[in-house]
Amino acid sequence: GEVFAFLGPNGAGKSTVIKILCTLARPTAGVARVAGFDVVEQPRAVRRRIGLVFQEQTLDQQLTAEENLRFHAVLYHVPQERVAARIDRVLRLVALQERRDDLVSTFSGGMARRLEIARGMLHTPTVIFLDEPTVGLDPQTRALMWEDITRMREEEGVTVFLTTHYMDEAEYADRIAIIDRGRLVALDTPAGLKGAVGGESVRLA
Repeated sequence: GEVFAFLGPNGAGKSTVIKILCTLARPTAGVARVAGFDVVEQPRAVRRRIGLVFQEQTLDQQLTAEENLRFHAVLYHVPQERVAARIDRVLRLVALQERRDDLVSTFSGGMARRLEIARGMLHTPTVIFLDEPTVGLDPQTRALMWEDITRMREEEGVTVFLTTHYMDEAEYADRIAIIDRGRLVALDTPAGLKGAVGGESVRLA
């Protein structure tokens, strides 16, 4: 149920870490576990328990929102008797119930991103990975996206692992990790990291 923010400059290794944790890349050394399962030794078990939203959009533009979700349900073997209820629920989580029958090609960038998050939640994952989910979105849409993410965490109990370049977004996280050149340089709560930096001081001569 934690929101975990992963920060760092371009090329620091954020996307590589996510690929390893999602079993899309093999680590050269070390051990990684997701939901208690080893990403190298038990990749199928890991995949069953994660959702993933890439930076690049991967929706089928010529399908409706609901059709995109139904296709995902087939890929993830969601029991047929649960599909309709899960689609209703995830569309409500991202406030897209009224657009379920519309083609994705008619969606704004923000709406498409929210539908991708709904798709990532459809099979009830334990952890959902969001790789820079708000990049390129306007401030109002980013705020709506965070409402969706907060609602998901509260109602579904999912752990949210996200990368972001926006420091203001990191404020929403329970913990923040900062990576630079492939090394973890900080790990703490937002308040803890601020406290470590210290406050501003003005000296009058």
